[in-house]
Amino acid sequence: MRNTIMQDYLVRALGFEGQVRAFAVNTTETVSEAQRRHNTWPVVSAALGRSLTASVMMGAMLKGEDKLTIKIEGNGPIGPMIIDANAKGEARGYATNPHVHFELNGQGKLDVRAGVGTEGSITIVKDLGMRDMFSGQTPIVSGEIAEDFTYYFAVSEQVPSSVGLGVLVNPDNTIKAAGGFIIQLMPDCDDETITAIEKQLSSIEPVSKMIEKGYTPEQILEAVLGEGNVQVLSTLPVKFQCQCSKERFGAAIIGLGVKEIEDMIKEDGKAEAQCHFCLETYQFSQDELEGLIDEIKG
Repeated sequence: MRNTIMQDYLVRALGFEGQVRAFAVNTTETVSEAQRRHNTWPVVSAALGRSLTASVMMGAMLKGEDKLTIKIEGNGPIGPMIIDANAKGEARGYATNPHVHFELNGQGKLDVRAGVGTEGSITIVKDLGMRDMFSGQTPIVSGEIAEDFTYYFAVSEQVPSSVGLGVLVNPDNTIKAAGGFIIQLMPDCDDETITAIEKQLSSIEPVSKMIEKGYTPEQILEAVLGEGNVQVLSTLPVKFQCQCSKERFGAAIIGLGVKEIEDMIKEDGKAEAQCHFCLETYQFSQDELEGLIDEIKG
């Protein structure tokens, strides 16, 4: 049975009197939308779903109109995965090869590592507006996604973090539950708090078990940081949201130049463009293409 009780949302919080900042999110519907649009098979649903979940939380670390793009490029058969997210709780993403299948791994779980690969890189580009771009890249260290993001935060952003991501897939390939958390130590975090968090993290159940039980993001943070150690700052609705439009594709076609558009008219009498992120298709008739040529010629 699909868990449709909870709408996707994210929680921003502080822990241990401000020594820790924390994010937790339920992404069941967000990942379901990606799965439906791309018809991903379970291993890819788990890999892409974990990546979408991490990107939504990283987006929530941004402000205003800022956005980021994450590219996970491993040497496994899934190929590169591209995810966009912003500060408004919106994310979109796709995997190059949505139809990859492996038997369950030794722990009886989806073999995400085999799909993603154990070599390659995670690249994160943050668009902070005013032409201010920040780019960081770290190697893939496990291929299970959560550890790879943990490594990225430690090395590229010098922030000690713990990342937990989980996606559960039903036998019919639909998404049963998805969610995760990111815990980050602030510069003034004392040793006593670090020890308490490490102890807590070593004893908690996997985040996939928490989401299977229907934990809310607040309950996930309580489980991870310990009862009474969480101060919720704000919540944010989360969803799979593409930014594509016919106008954007029209602008892209204009960018190809007059000759290229004339060739399209000559060869097909029309043009079709498909968005990688959501698989929406846009049709341009001969009249519309001629209109784009007129725009170029001014």
